[in-house]
Amino acid sequence: MSKTAPASTGFPTVPSASPVIPVSLLNRLARERLEAAFPLCWVAGEVSNLSHAPSGHVYFSLKDAAAQVRCVMFRSRAQLLGWRLENGQQIEARVLVTLYEARGDFQLNVEAARRGGVGKLYEQFLRLKEKLEREGLFASDSKRVLPAFPRRVGVVTSTQAAALRDVLSTLARRAPQVSVVLYPTPVQGEGAAAQIAAAIRCAGERREADGCELLIVCRGGGSLEDLWAFNDEAVARAIRACPLPVICGVGHETDFSIADFAADQRAPTPTAAAELAAPEQAAWFARLTASEATLRRQIEQLVNLRGQQLDWLVRRLQHPAQTLATQRESLRNLQRRLGAGLRLVSAQARSELASRSRRLLLHRPDPARHASRLAALAPRLRSAWHENRQAKSADVARLRDGLAHLNPQAVLARGYSVVADENGKIIRDSLTLEPSQRIAVLFHRGRADAAVLAVFDDDAAALAASSIASKTSAE
Repeated sequence: MSKTAPASTGFPTVPSASPVIPVSLLNRLARERLEAAFPLCWVAGEVSNLSHAPSGHVYFSLKDAAAQVRCVMFRSRAQLLGWRLENGQQIEARVLVTLYEARGDFQLNVEAARRGGVGKLYEQFLRLKEKLEREGLFASDSKRVLPAFPRRVGVVTSTQAAALRDVLSTLARRAPQVSVVLYPTPVQGEGAAAQIAAAIRCAGERREADGCELLIVCRGGGSLEDLWAFNDEAVARAIRACPLPVICGVGHETDFSIADFAADQRAPTPTAAAELAAPEQAAWFARLTASEATLRRQIEQLVNLRGQQLDWLVRRLQHPAQTLATQRESLRNLQRRLGAGLRLVSAQARSELASRSRRLLLHRPDPARHASRLAALAPRLRSAWHENRQAKSADVARLRDGLAHLNPQAVLARGYSVVADENGKIIRDSLTLEPSQRIAVLFHRGRADAAVLAVFDDDAAALAASSIASKTSAE
């Protein structure tokens, strides 16, 4: 059997050459194509033909003025709904478009549902929450601490509300000593938000007159529309401006309102708000009784301990005369020990003094003996001094003669002379001179200015020097 190529949309293929296909295959292919073509979406309509099956599944139809469609909400989803579906309700359902293969029924599998119009209200709720949060109206550091033992509590709610009965019964049961001041106001309907805000302001203004230490703002459960008065900006600002700490208990545990975020403490229910407002008297009595028993045991233990310490101190206590006698005997013993110690120290000091005296006599110098020794050493010292002086004088003469040989004046005295140019620079090489150059000749005594007649090389100069030296020797 040949089959067609896959469609460009990516849907499952359908046999094309066979004239007949099974119904089950047809329904499966139709379901797959429906689920692929329609992602999860929201559908609005009126609930009708509602049926709650024993299995927990919920079957109903969604309809409008022109059409209707079958829907099913399976038990796992229905348990998470939080409210009960009823015929005639306008809802918005998040659905998966599909086909029930066994019956070939086109239907919607409902994943979640909300009451009609909740989406817009929820958007308003989120926008207001974000605005007030940016202003810091919900900041945790601005929350006030609830009083631990309030004596009077104010309640803002309707006189006809079940929440008021819950609060009063809870306070009467837990803390009958706490009195209640009611600030009545409508809690739903047109204008309810403004009246709730006015009641909160009134409670704050009458704080001194009424003596309230805490304020409870509450009402029972209901739909989002019923609770909408507590999502008003004026109510939130009145709560934050109220000088009393505020507990907000609106709706059920899953309900959150703007007033909950603005309050100093949020309670999931009005009953829980009353429980937060005042401590349970019986529990505190039980704690007080337990503390009393603990304190009594501690006092008894302390008394027993102090009695034991007293007995021990009594055994140590003596008559003053006996104490004086004991101290007198102790003083005598110390006196005897002091006398013996002084005698011992004196004897040791005398013995040490005698020993040092003997050693001093042994090492005392003998002037006569040392005088004769000094007389014998004096001639030797004078002889050694004369010999040392003569040796040093000979060394000085020898060094003086050697130094005289190195004296340039002594060399000049033997007939030598020093030649310098006009600038006074000594001339050591004849080749550095020029004929007719002016020179100065330095003698042992005086100097003479001369002019160069001729310049000779080294050999001629050596010959001239030898001739002059021989003449000098002859003279």
